[in-house]
This record gives sequence, C-alpha cells and structure tokens, in this order.
Amino acid sequence: MKFLKKLYDWVLHWAETPYGPLALFLLALAESSIFPIPPDPLLIALCLGAIKKSWRFAFYTSLASIIGGAIGYLIGFGIWEAVDSFFFKYVPGFTESLFERVTANFHDYGFWYVFAAGFTPIPYKVFTIASGVFKLNFILFLIASAISRSLRFFVVAALFRKFGPGIKGFIEKYFNILAILFFILLIAGFLVVKFIVK
Repeated sequence: MKFLKKLYDWVLHWAETPYGPLALFLLALAESSIFPIPPDPLLIALCLGAIKKSWRFAFYTSLASIIGGAIGYLIGFGIWEAVDSFFFKYVPGFTESLFERVTANFHDYGFWYVFAAGFTPIPYKVFTIASGVFKLNFILFLIASAISRSLRFFVVAALFRKFGPGIKGFIEKYFNILAILFFILLIAGFLVVKFIVK
C-alpha cells in the first residue's frame, strides 16, 4: 500500500509541471494494460488547473486509453502464455483468481465486460488482456472501449466545465459510486429496449 501511495503521489505531481498533458496521455496508455494507477486523479488535477482545457484533457485521456486497451488486447492475443506469470506476480490488482473469474463467461459476455470495466472502477487492464486471450472480435472490443472510456473521462470534463473547481471534492469522493450507478442505469435501459422490441 505504501508503494501504491507513493506511486499515486508521483502521478499527481505531474499536474504541477509543464509535462502534465503528456504524462496524462502516457499514464492512460499504460493503465489500460500494465500500470496500477488510473488516470482519473491526474485528469482531475489538470482540469482543476485549466478548466477551459478540460475537453482537451478528456480527449487525450480517452484516446490514449483506447490505444492502451488495444495494446492489452495484443498482449493477450499474442504473448499471454509467455508473460502471464509476470502479470500475476508484479502487476497490482492483476491476480490469477481475478483473471479466472473474469474469463469464466467471457465468450458470452465479453463485450459487456469490457464496457463495464471501461467505465467503472473494475481493473480495465484485466479485461483488455482477457479480450485478446479469448479472441473477442477486435472491432467490438474497440467499440466497447471507445464508448466506455470516452464516457468516463468526458463526464469528468463536463462536470468541471459545468460546476468549476467546486466539483473537485464531490468527484473524488463519489466518482466510483456514480460510475457504477450510471452503468446499472445504462444496462437497465438496454434491457427495457430489448423487452419493448420483443
């Protein structure tokens, strides 16, 4: 935990440097496959420091995260058997038991798993790699990633644009809960549509 706290502080310190946007892009890229700290804290810090650039920061984060997700997919697709022990041993949050639970029904629900992980606090990297391991249709994978990751980061930008710096504490305290609730409502909407269509 001390290591993760230091890592978290190191991530946040980039907001106070001219390299903040570049660090945000690289962090979002790495978090989708190997890095344990999500880009949200740095995104929030950068939006707080330059609210008018919030859309731009959200775009950088979304684009990098989608590219990073594709890298995770390629890891799972091409070299997983050679690197799985590294991930289980050295990547925080990437455990063998979690990976086994995630992949139990991946053939049937892979698209929705990726979508949920992209928007909620669930470790996204586990699902990007699992998508490659189970050869989830790559176009579907990209669609799920693009929609969910963009929603996640543009919601943060929209809140800053709408409410200004005062929203920072609210986002930091309730973002995970709000993300899960939003996802539940979204799925409920899809189920309602499916029921009506039938």
